Amino acid sequence: MKVLVAPLDWGLGHATRCVPVVREFLRAGAEVELAVVKANANFFREVFPELRQRLAPSYNIVYPKHGYNMALWLLKNSMHLNAVMRYEHHFAEEMVERHGYDVLFSDNRFAFYSKNALSIYMTHQRRIAFPRAFAAFERIGVMWHANIMRKFDEVWVPDLEIYPGYAGSLSHSGATPGDKPMRFVGTLSRFSEMGNDGNALGNAPAPVDLEREVDLMSVSEFMAHSANVEWDAAPEKRTSGNHSFEMRANYKVVAVVSGVEPARTQFEQQLRDALAQIPGQHMMILGKPSAEQKTWTEGNIEFHTHLATNDFAEAVKRADFVVSRGGYSTVMDMAELGAKCIFVPTPGQFEQIVLAHDLSKAGYAVEIPADELSAETLAIAFEKSVKMPKVEKQNLLHDAVENVVRRFKERSI
Repeated sequence: MKVLVAPLDWGLGHATRCVPVVREFLRAGAEVELAVVKANANFFREVFPELRQRLAPSYNIVYPKHGYNMALWLLKNSMHLNAVMRYEHHFAEEMVERHGYDVLFSDNRFAFYSKNALSIYMTHQRRIAFPRAFAAFERIGVMWHANIMRKFDEVWVPDLEIYPGYAGSLSHSGATPGDKPMRFVGTLSRFSEMGNDGNALGNAPAPVDLEREVDLMSVSEFMAHSANVEWDAAPEKRTSGNHSFEMRANYKVVAVVSGVEPARTQFEQQLRDALAQIPGQHMMILGKPSAEQKTWTEGNIEFHTHLATNDFAEAVKRADFVVSRGGYSTVMDMAELGAKCIFVPTPGQFEQIVLAHDLSKAGYAVEIPADELSAETLAIAFEKSVKMPKVEKQNLLHDAVENVVRRFKERSI
């Protein structure tokens, strides 16, 4: 059974939560390959250096500078998104025809399906949340998403079936795939299978040199080019657990910068300004896996362009608090690591606002609105007693993959 896994490129979270999915397919004996974009290629080479990568079309999302412009932004970019989806579907069909994939796995890629392969769609946002001022659009969003789901053979929801799980109303209400199967596959974190020594699967090899002009290609040029783009595994792997820097015994704050521009850079600058005023030693992870891995210090802040999976986990465990965006993949990772979290939702991403509010209300995390992030609001957050609920051991993902294996065998008969 040959599987192609393709995460959406709206932030790195879609890639990180695909890690346990890839592991489970490999465990089931499948041949797995990865459909990557420039932003997540090096992350996957860190975790799965032996797997073949193929260049996939990018959504090239740049968020509005101000979150309150999100509704207008969606209308303005709807034609672009639809165009990407059209040739994403053509790309998926061509991948199946050229390379013989039996299963296409899409993490929130809306059109990554094929009539000639078993196509699986994964999303935690059955409900696409809108601000109150635009609540009337939620029903339209649910109908649109349901139509997307029905084009796939089955839908996976990365959460627990019993409400509220970890995503609350986002995963437990909203769109359904009609008569197609829908399965809850449990929480998915790249940290769920750390080794006995506390390490994951190795550190980052040398960055991949991706063509700078790829994003400027026409659809026809991309289709002609991308189907044959692949990279071999890195010739060497660094020894797992060997740090290229000396990690401190503990940090007051580990700040994780992520997301799409320009909100990512704005968040980074806010954190720099705030942490410089807070006593203690802090770490800031800039979330740039496609950049060269570098470490440096400015004042009381230790900076990293990117950390390997095992180093990231170790840093979080040594932090009094973790400050990050409130994306759902981050929520699942922090729950797995047992972190004390302060979530600062990305402006305009209302699903992050809903998640952060629900987790704060439950006493699991602290919520700080993006326009209120400062040294003062962080100091207030430090006084609160919060912790993410522990993730219980589950077999939901294993059962889902085994079901796919059975379905594939039935199709082959």
